[in-house]
Amino acid sequence: MAIVNLLRTLRHHTASTLLLLLVALLAGCSGGGDSAEPPLAIEDFRGYTVFVNYWAEWCQPCREEIPDLNAFQQRHPDTVRVVGVNFDRVSGEALAAQEQALGVEFPTLGVDPRSQFGLPVPLGLPETFVIDNEGNLLDVLQGLQSVETLEAALEMAQIQVSEEEGS
Repeated sequence: MAIVNLLRTLRHHTASTLLLLLVALLAGCSGGGDSAEPPLAIEDFRGYTVFVNYWAEWCQPCREEIPDLNAFQQRHPDTVRVVGVNFDRVSGEALAAQEQALGVEFPTLGVDPRSQFGLPVPLGLPETFVIDNEGNLLDVLQGLQSVETLEAALEMAQIQVSEEEGS
């Protein structure tokens, strides 16, 4: 009788262990790590005014402006997308750790769009450029931005788009 109980217990534990292993494997497949999904690119945000912010973990002004970038995005959820580019090209878990530590709430592009606009590597950080809803570069903002300066840049972008549509 003791052997039968032992076999039942082992069978139950083996089934539980296999179930936990299966759940862990499936969870790993649904993560983002090495999935077949392409990295985020600027083209994924057509239809929005996009603010592309270059930041780095070691950049103190970048750290200071991240809460303003988050707040600005929250103010304009239907018309604006704030996206980041990690200047040091960090990716994967290291990027996720930096984003969490700095409080970055906006997505980080996996593809740096700078070359498609013919822009050189920034000489200083932070740097933010503004792209209209058609994908055209409108402005390059140098240095630390605030909600107020981002609002002003958005207003100028809207004026430029209106003027272009009126011509």
